[in-house]
Amino acid sequence: MKKKLIIALSMAVAAGTAQQTLACTSLIATPGATADSSAMITYAADSHTLYGELYSQPAADHTPGTMRKVVEWDTGKLLGEIPEVAHTYATIGNMNEHGLTIAESTWGGRPELEGSGLIDYGSLIYITLQRARNAREAVNVMTDLVNKYGYASSGESFSIADPDEVWIMEMIGKGKSDPGAVWVARKVPDGYISGHANHSRIHRFPLKDSSGNTLYSKDVIKFARQQGYFSGKDEDFDFSKAYAVTDFGALRGCDARVWSYFNKFTDGGCPEFLTWINEGAGEPMPLWIKPSRKISANDLKWMMRDHFEDTPFDMTQDIGAGPFDVPYRWRPMGFTVDSVEYTHERAIATQQTGFSFVSSMNNSRPEAMKGILWFGVDDANTCVYIPVFNSTTTPPRQLAPGNGDLYNISWDAMFWVNNYVANQAYNRYSQMIPDIRAVQKRLEDRYETEVKEAEKDLRGVPYARAAAELKTLTDASAAETTTAFKELGDYLLVKYLDGNIKKEADGKFARTPEGMPVQPEFGGYNQRYFESIARSTGDRLKVHEPEK
Repeated sequence: MKKKLIIALSMAVAAGTAQQTLACTSLIATPGATADSSAMITYAADSHTLYGELYSQPAADHTPGTMRKVVEWDTGKLLGEIPEVAHTYATIGNMNEHGLTIAESTWGGRPELEGSGLIDYGSLIYITLQRARNAREAVNVMTDLVNKYGYASSGESFSIADPDEVWIMEMIGKGKSDPGAVWVARKVPDGYISGHANHSRIHRFPLKDSSGNTLYSKDVIKFARQQGYFSGKDEDFDFSKAYAVTDFGALRGCDARVWSYFNKFTDGGCPEFLTWINEGAGEPMPLWIKPSRKISANDLKWMMRDHFEDTPFDMTQDIGAGPFDVPYRWRPMGFTVDSVEYTHERAIATQQTGFSFVSSMNNSRPEAMKGILWFGVDDANTCVYIPVFNSTTTPPRQLAPGNGDLYNISWDAMFWVNNYVANQAYNRYSQMIPDIRAVQKRLEDRYETEVKEAEKDLRGVPYARAAAELKTLTDASAAETTTAFKELGDYLLVKYLDGNIKKEADGKFARTPEGMPVQPEFGGYNQRYFESIARSTGDRLKVHEPEK
């Protein structure tokens, strides 16, 4: 069973490379679970071909007959056109002017159910942000769109949040013969946390919910029966088991990321879910849990930097971490030794992230900042999250589309300076990460303070003036972060050149009284690496005295 699951993971990883964002993570905290009563969701858009930038669309009025192009987010292909609505809302990233935020993660599901309609999952998000004011309305808009125009993608999970509610919706197409989709949407109970990471997380659900907090397509069970995916009683229907593929990749490569989140915010952790994560046995991990303490936006930023530290899956602790405790593994994730299949862990933080965010939504803040998108580009572990607001209409230059791309470096683009820093750290992580953390913390701490001060100062200030002041804060944060990380990258290059670690004094690299560079430290490697060399080389490198 375990060997089959490992092989399945390798196959899933190989297949996943064809899908641009088949590796995303979204974590959820409802208002009752957070320290400031905000609704929060996170997102990491993980892809090997996605350039990190901040998208935007202005609010607009449209005359009857105006058409909107539908362009597939992953490929850039024109899928078709749909009629535009009379008015569309402004969007910045995955948030709109009302503070509505939508994130996603792809789980693929049964390959024969690949959607054949007009609306891909990316277009579904951005069209909905232009047309919906709140989460419940967004669920209706999304499902109406696929009912009318068809769904063009594979299995997908969506986090849909406004200042009051957070929903999870899961959707999959019906294959080539039917352009539609089947789906289930559930409101996360207040006071709970949830998440999804490339595997369907909705299992059994109430078929009769008088509160209106569970919604589903009318044929979600009927279609599964017709396809031969389910044959039991309606009340026993499990959406995930019917439409997704629960293999080793889905468990250890996907659900384990959500487990790490649950584990972090529960007293004593969540060892009871490890049987599911490791073996797929017993009851599935629940869709949501109640955390043992209130969660802040800062907590979620650091959760997005998680590599399973201090868990059984800690990526810094096995030999794959190398001589510098590197919590990264280059693709492909699967490998074979002596005809046995193995795989690396897949954590929340990963090197191929295009952009990530922590969205915080709260009606108690001034209208122009009731939605805060803490936005970063490149690897979440080494990025700086800067504040972007629901009133922001255009991205700062350092995050604007067209400022560099994946093949062209721009030193005025946050994506490239973050890569400049991160890719140096991947080589000597344990030595460099303290230097990165110092700059990262200094910037993020100040931005959090500035946002809190703005919240106090902008109460009662007219919306337009507040929006302008917040835009200035965002632009200044982007400019400062870009400059600081270019300087940090230069510093790392000089300090760690050629395997050395240059000494410092009074904030400068140390020199002798004569002005010459001081002899550097030789950082060497960790003990685990030395031990592995000794074991693999036998007596070849062993020091011994020559015979006399």
